[in-house]
Amino acid sequence: MLYLEHMNLVVSDLAASLSFYRAAFPHWRIRDSGDGLWSGQTRKWLHFGDDYQYLVFNDDGDGENRDLAGHTPGLAHFAFVTSNIDAVVERLAAAGFSVAKQGADEPYRKNLYFVDPAGFEVEFVEYLSDLPEQRNLSSTPQGLL
Repeated sequence: MLYLEHMNLVVSDLAASLSFYRAAFPHWRIRDSGDGLWSGQTRKWLHFGDDYQYLVFNDDGDGENRDLAGHTPGLAHFAFVTSNIDAVVERLAAAGFSVAKQGADEPYRKNLYFVDPAGFEVEFVEYLSDLPEQRNLSSTPQGLL
C-alpha cells in the first residue's frame, strides 16, 4: 500500500495558514511543533493533521508563492476528498475564506478551489459515485498525453 502521509509547505505566516486548515479540517490537531534551522535560517515549524496524514508548515517563506495563473514550474494545486463539500465551504466562509473558483461541471463529482493564506491553491472534491470509472470521468480527449 502506498499513500501520501504529509506535505511540507513553506509559508510566511503560520497563524494565517493554520486558521485556513483548522476551518477545513476541524478534526485535525497540532501534532508537534518546534524551532529549527534550515539552510542557515531559523524557522518555526508545526505538524497539523491526524494520526495518519498531516501538513507541515515552516514559517521561513520569503516572497510570494508562484502565480497560479502563470506557467512557472511549481505546485499547481493539491486536493482533498470530502464527503460533504458544502460543510467545508461553510466552515471556510465562517473563517473568512471564499471560493476562488468553481470546478468543472461533472455528473459524478463536485469540486472547487480555495487559495490559502500562503498562496497555495487547494481543491476540495466530493464524489457522487463509488464507481471509479464514473468518478474519474474527464472531458480531456484520450491520446493527448
